Order: sequence, then C-alpha cells, then structure tokens
Amino acid sequence: MLAHLVCRTLGGGDAVLPLLPLVEFSHNASLIHDDLEDNSAERRGKPSVHLLYGEDTAINSGSFLYFLPLAALENWKGDAEDKNRLWKLWAEHLRFLHLGQSMDIAWHRDISFFPSLDDYMLMCRLKTGALAGFAALLGAEAAYFSGNNNIHGSKNYEEQKAHLGQAAQKLGVGFQILDDVKNLKTGIPGKKRGDDVAEGKKSLPLLLYLQKAETQEGQAGKMEKEKRISLVKRCFTAAKEGGTLVPEVEEFIQALTEAGALEEAEKKGKILIEEAGLAFSLPEAADSEAGQLLSGLSELLLHA
Repeated sequence: MLAHLVCRTLGGGDAVLPLLPLVEFSHNASLIHDDLEDNSAERRGKPSVHLLYGEDTAINSGSFLYFLPLAALENWKGDAEDKNRLWKLWAEHLRFLHLGQSMDIAWHRDISFFPSLDDYMLMCRLKTGALAGFAALLGAEAAYFSGNNNIHGSKNYEEQKAHLGQAAQKLGVGFQILDDVKNLKTGIPGKKRGDDVAEGKKSLPLLLYLQKAETQEGQAGKMEKEKRISLVKRCFTAAKEGGTLVPEVEEFIQALTEAGALEEAEKKGKILIEEAGLAFSLPEAADSEAGQLLSGLSELLLHA
C-alpha cells in the first residue's frame, strides 16, 4: 500500500503494481525466518511456519520468498539499466534488514548486554525501517519509469525521493516501537502477549526502564539500576525456561508500567509516526486522493 500510494501521489498511477512482490514477498520471508530465529509460537493467529511444517521447510520457504520476487523484476517491462537500478535498491535494503536483525539476535542472545538508546534506534531503522523506506523509494522510482514523472535525476526529484524514503523509514521505526509496547500491554493480535519477554528482547520500554534508574543521583541511582537489571535478568530467564505464562512475565510488565517506561515508549512511537504523516503531506499532492491517503497512513497505524 505504501509503495502504491507513493507511486500514485507522484503521478505514476498503478505503475508499481508489477513490482510489489519485491516488498511483500521479502517482508513475508523475513517473518518466517524471524519466527524461527526467535522460536515464536504464533504468527497471525496460527502456529508459526516452522512449527507447522518443520524448521527445514521454514528455512527453505523463507529463502525462496526472498528470491522469488526477482522473477517479477525480470518480467518487468523496463530496460536493463532500469532493472539494474531497482535491483541495487532492493539488494541494499535487504542487506540493511539483515544487519538490523543480526543486531537484534545478538542482543537477545546475551542476557547481560543492554544496548544504548542510539544503538536501539539504529537497529529499528535497519530491521523495520529499511523495508518501509524501500517501499516508498520503489513507488517513487516506478512513478518516474512510468513516464509521468520527467524530473528523474534532477535535484528536486532526488530530494523528494529521499524525503519520502526517510519519512517511510520513520514510519517503520514508530511502528516497531508501538508493536513492542503492544506486545507488553495488550498483546499483538496473532501472537502471545509477553513473548518478547520469553525471547529476551531488548525493546525500547526495557531500555527506558533502565535509563530511568539513572535519574537518581550518585550511589542511589547506581544501586537502583543494578536492582532493575537483576529483575530483568531474572524475569527473562524464567520466561525463557517456562514460557509466557510464568508469573515473572507479569512482574516484568508491571515494573515497566509503574516506572512509566511503557507510556514513554508509546509516546515516542506515536511522535515518529505523526512526523512521518506530516512528511508525507506533499504540498503538490494535497488535492489528490492518493496524496491524502498517503498522509493518512500515519493515522491508520496510530489507531490500529
């Protein structure tokens, strides 16, 4: 939808439709592999692919879905130079996605390691923001290739494309933050509430919970942070061994709630999505239906 709306907003109509598998299939591939790497039990309300069909099939199916959309690019009616341009764009963002995932994996494997807030935001920009940014850039490129946008290569076009890509990336980061908050507060439809605790995920609410201990000065702040780290490690260990129904999951969520970490993280995620919505509000597209829908995507995510 994001790629399609960007394309229509820039005057490309439905030109991006044949290329959408580059976004959608790659996204689903990442979900299959993510569930396997995190040992997640559910996805979209059903058992994860690796539980339904086995780890070997899940690995192979996920890999196949990464490569399959290249057939759409091969069959696309663009010349070799244009195809190569889109292939490079796709490959670059798939590398970003996997680098972000590698950071996330490394963090939850080491229960004693807690990344900085800056490193967390970088991970989100790579892991979740990359595909959202790619979707917007793909829509912009398709609009040019359609012949309805004749300023490709100009400073204005490149700035507009970068502007939309950055806005989409910010949308993805905001979504990731709200997704992590929902996992702890109410649970995400189709997944188990608190499974991020069982995974040992170093999410923004957790990092803010630890950071808030530092508001106390001197030795008191240091002792409070050590106390909170001890609680986190204990709850992570119990949840990893016993699953999401162990009492330590609720203890963990309650601690983050009382410290105001969940509320602060949710606010941060909403601000990012609102900023993305404003960035999508292109003056030249204000009167178009696609332009209005594009700027309205942020509202859709905020109320999902």
